[in-house]
Amino acid sequence: MSAVEVFLDETPGETRGVVLRDGRFTHLLIQREDDPAETRLGARSIGRVVEINPGLRGAFVDLGGAAPGFLPLRRQDRLTQGERLEVTVVAEPRRGKGATLRRLGPGEGAPRLLEAGPDVAEQLQRLAPGVESVTGLPAIDAAIEAEEEALSATHVFMSHGIDLALERTRALAAVDIDYAASAGRDPKQGRAAANREGLRQTARLIGLKNWGGLVAIDLVGDGQEAEAQMKAARAAFAHEPQAVFAPVSRFGLMQLALPWRRTPIEEVLAGADGQATVRTRALALVRALRRQILADTVTPRFVARCHPEEARIAAPLAARLGPRAVVQADPDAPAGRGRIQET
Repeated sequence: MSAVEVFLDETPGETRGVVLRDGRFTHLLIQREDDPAETRLGARSIGRVVEINPGLRGAFVDLGGAAPGFLPLRRQDRLTQGERLEVTVVAEPRRGKGATLRRLGPGEGAPRLLEAGPDVAEQLQRLAPGVESVTGLPAIDAAIEAEEEALSATHVFMSHGIDLALERTRALAAVDIDYAASAGRDPKQGRAAANREGLRQTARLIGLKNWGGLVAIDLVGDGQEAEAQMKAARAAFAHEPQAVFAPVSRFGLMQLALPWRRTPIEEVLAGADGQATVRTRALALVRALRRQILADTVTPRFVARCHPEEARIAAPLAARLGPRAVVQADPDAPAGRGRIQET
């Protein structure tokens, strides 16, 4: 049985949950207080059909207070514009796409939220039933470490001689498994072991990053061991029953399709330019202040000086930490370079 640890970081403005299995991060959950509740995974709403798009084989549904969601339609489905439906979110929004919905039945009244999706604490209990969440300093640090790994494009596993590169484009996620053979080891067995571990870590990292869609994996070697490679892939992605696999090509390229469920971590934290948004930087500063307060219970006050745009968001959140936390706007402070001082 795998060893499981769960961490819950509830910092004003943002809650984070982390799952650690056998010493490796498998899930990073992030919910912000200003996220539209209507588009959270599992949320249930009354929606109104505002557009039917035959080309996309779906309809756009007004959820009330959030961007319209998309409801895929089957051939036998019949909807009319203005019709009310009860729907649930099966995939959160991602860049350029609204939430994906599933129809539950007819609805009545104005578009509105009926029931919010599970919060971070509830999701952690579903992912690790019966495991008590660790809070405080360890939770803050675990979330920071998980974020760093989720945002990294390269991952090295020295014990297995593996170097993984993961890159997400508009069309698909590309994974390259590189292997450095070790002296004295049978090359064929080494490649097989590298592919098994590479696929296992790929599955973990894709889950940590909240990725879905088409995934192309460049395996070690060619496709001569396709049957063994496919077996290893199915084992690695066994936690995802909706995964669909294509045959391994003679060049050693594996393709699979995974369902989208959550907003990718990089889109939660960064803008279209790939840089951390103002809100992300402000929340990081508040988290750093909270960490200082928890780590040092003696210092009377901590003052964070930061860029005015960040201070506008961070100041009211830091006030909820109590009188020991203060945020001050500093026009000379570079964006993302706020500093905390003891006073």
